[in-house]
Amino acid sequence: MRPTASPPDPRPLVVHIVFRFDTGGLENGVVNLINRMTDWRHAVIALTEAVPTFCARVLRDDVQFHSLHQAPGHGFHSWPALARILRELRPQVVHTRNLAALEMQPAAWWAGVPLRIHGEHGRDAEDPDGRSRKHQWVRRVYRPFVHRYVALSRDLEGYLVDAVGFSRAAVTQITNGVDCDRFVPAHVPQRPAGCPFTEPGLCLVGTVGRMQTVKAQPLLARAFVAALAQRPDLRGTLRLALVGDGPLKAECERILVEAGVRELAWLPGERSDVPAVMQGLDLFVLPSLAEGISNTILEAMASGLPVVATAVGGNADLVEDGVTGQIVPAGDVSVLAAALCRWADDGHARRAAGTAGRTRVLQRFSLQAMVDAYRRVYEGVD
Repeated sequence: MRPTASPPDPRPLVVHIVFRFDTGGLENGVVNLINRMTDWRHAVIALTEAVPTFCARVLRDDVQFHSLHQAPGHGFHSWPALARILRELRPQVVHTRNLAALEMQPAAWWAGVPLRIHGEHGRDAEDPDGRSRKHQWVRRVYRPFVHRYVALSRDLEGYLVDAVGFSRAAVTQITNGVDCDRFVPAHVPQRPAGCPFTEPGLCLVGTVGRMQTVKAQPLLARAFVAALAQRPDLRGTLRLALVGDGPLKAECERILVEAGVRELAWLPGERSDVPAVMQGLDLFVLPSLAEGISNTILEAMASGLPVVATAVGGNADLVEDGVTGQIVPAGDVSVLAAALCRWADDGHARRAAGTAGRTRVLQRFSLQAMVDAYRRVYEGVD
């Protein structure tokens, strides 16, 4: 007797297309969406590589991962391979993210995908203010292949409408959500494993993320050096944590060594225990030159941390200046140094801002709200 074939899975399929599926805020958002949106099937296609260790963050066994190993250059060389995969998978939705993946929209059209979505998650490193005419032109060229756009911040929504020239009706703004059960304030203050700064009374300021140009961690390192130069008394209490790996790590090390303060900083590289790292900080700082909606800001706020962030992208959508933290100009070392001094001096203000941040996240930035919004887009309702 022949075994009975399993019936086909009736749930619709969305294929997420990204440049590289590895550690990053955009990619973390995709992971959160996949893990929570269980009434849909999901697949991930990385133009370069879907890194296995990062793929393991997807806690489902029904998700396919594909790597196209695209060589540097124009993306149209990957269209045939991508179209073949899409014809095999037969998704209801393709969702590309950011400029590199936008180039894959013609392949999705060629493969006959019924609904094609493109997400704008943040500025390109070489175009932090969105003024590049070339990038605006590229987005207009691919407009006929995209049914709907998702912008992660009001800033990006305004960019697509006002600078690129798309109809506002074609753009939906969806803010990232954060797992408020995973990122929670520490019941008892405790530094993360391996952190050398365990003495009571210290103020550990830090950031978490891949060390690449747009994230500007060297700016924070310079601000830390400047704060200690302005306030030598803070050498006894102010400490720095730069958590993450990437091409700028060596530059951060050099800045700290040359200033003679390397022993006051902790650079552990990439960590898998980000919730514990957040719980071990006293102040979170995001010195980015460009952002969409920062997952790490949301994670820090959910962890009960005050946040100092630069006035770029959607940062001001998240951080309520003077209530949950402080917004500072991008690229200004002296202003950032003054902010470090201010928050290092006032533990009461740090605790009050951290509490307000946690409350704000619970009220406005839940994962369920994010999932519901994407479901409406995928169903063609929004």
